[in-house]
Amino acid sequence: MQGSEPLFDQNYIHIKKGRHPLIPKDTVVPIDVTLGREYDLLIITGPNTGGKTVSLKTVGLFTLMGQAGMHIPAYDHSHLRVYEEVYADIGDEQSIEQSLSTFSSHMVNTVYILKRANKKTLTLFDELGAGTDPTEGAALAIAILDNLHSRNVTAMATTHYSELKLYALQTGGVENASCEFDVESLQPTYRLLVGVPGKSNAFAISGKLGLSEDIIKSAEQLVDTDARQCEDVVTGLEEARTEAEKEREKAKKIREEAEHYKQKLITKNERIDQAKEKILRRANEEANEILQKAKDMADDSIRKYNKWMNDSGMTKEMEKERAALREELNKTGNKLSIPETRKAPGKAPDKLKPGDIVMVHSMGVKGTVSTEPDAKGKCYVQMGILRSMVDIKDLELLEQETKASKREAAISHARNMKMAKAMTISPEINLIGKTVDEALALLDKYLDDAYLAKLHQVTVIHGMGTGALRNAVQNHCKKCKYVKSYRMGEYGEGGYGVTVIEFK
Repeated sequence: MQGSEPLFDQNYIHIKKGRHPLIPKDTVVPIDVTLGREYDLLIITGPNTGGKTVSLKTVGLFTLMGQAGMHIPAYDHSHLRVYEEVYADIGDEQSIEQSLSTFSSHMVNTVYILKRANKKTLTLFDELGAGTDPTEGAALAIAILDNLHSRNVTAMATTHYSELKLYALQTGGVENASCEFDVESLQPTYRLLVGVPGKSNAFAISGKLGLSEDIIKSAEQLVDTDARQCEDVVTGLEEARTEAEKEREKAKKIREEAEHYKQKLITKNERIDQAKEKILRRANEEANEILQKAKDMADDSIRKYNKWMNDSGMTKEMEKERAALREELNKTGNKLSIPETRKAPGKAPDKLKPGDIVMVHSMGVKGTVSTEPDAKGKCYVQMGILRSMVDIKDLELLEQETKASKREAAISHARNMKMAKAMTISPEINLIGKTVDEALALLDKYLDDAYLAKLHQVTVIHGMGTGALRNAVQNHCKKCKYVKSYRMGEYGEGGYGVTVIEFK
């Protein structure tokens, strides 16, 4: 991978997918390490050849590379801290010439580091306390780390001692980490797991390799109680981590699916809006064209009529123009979905009142009476967009349509009353904070009102909580006769915190 520029704007180390620069890129396993923020001391445990020392070296190398102005093989936005000194005790430096054993060589380095370490130094220990009696080595390692921790020294240490795992669990500002080991394949994964202490896999590995179960059980009995309790704690943590990773993967997939459907819904709504806008625009254009044509023809007829009023000999031309105008009005009416009904002229209606539906025979269109007839037997009739004074002899009362119109008016009034009722009913009810009994009483009345108001769908907000209120609401829906269906809320509706109810 290409290197990235580390950030030094924070006073801690946070490496994202860091890769050791000397390990081939096709085999190296990236690690995530944080140090100096919530904790200053990190204790790494795990099997041999599992990656503990590589993790230690990666942090040390990245620190020196960053302070030297070099890029580091890690993801962008990785943070490093500037240290005045970096001390490391890594490897076996035993020397026959100097009469130094493994333990002695490590201790010489440790003494040197302890004398010079402070809060501005980074210290790295590989197998701290190794090479001597395990009990004494563990006690000595804890004492050394505790001394560094009390002086606010940033440090990392690898170890096999279970006592150091317990020390990290019991001490604030100290964190466990481990290098993962796959018991099934008997191979390390080289993944660094911060927050999870490593467990000894000696018994499991021995069993996989064919060691007798009796021998393994005997060995387990020889392990002291504290050590077994530590292993039990580590095993529990490992199981919890594995389960958490599975749940995290499930949540990630669900989140990705939700985002996918969200984008599909947004795209679909955009297409619908565009189509709707196109249809409305075209409809408006057609309506404007029809109205403009009718207006132009009416203006032309008015001009001709004014001319004819000054010339009494133009009666034939007037009748001809009147017929042409009537024909055009009929065409316009057809385009505007006004049904054409023609009947032979009958006798004048006895009584006409505003609101009556009539047929204007000379025009061949239906209209609504606007005024009562005057002394000359004429009244105003509204015919679509036209309003004209017409002789009642030219009108035929359409009694059935008048009655139907009155019924429609009554129905419309009732519908408006229902709509007014519906407007007072909220499409959702909030039951959060209510007891089950209180919530069910409110819900029962609300569902009655919503159903009477002809609401198609309502939303009940009950929150997630323990699920008791949600279950009570849904059980009530099962018993309600006019509830067609119910479901949990979808993305954008409230999820598992709401129940969406559809009426029959």
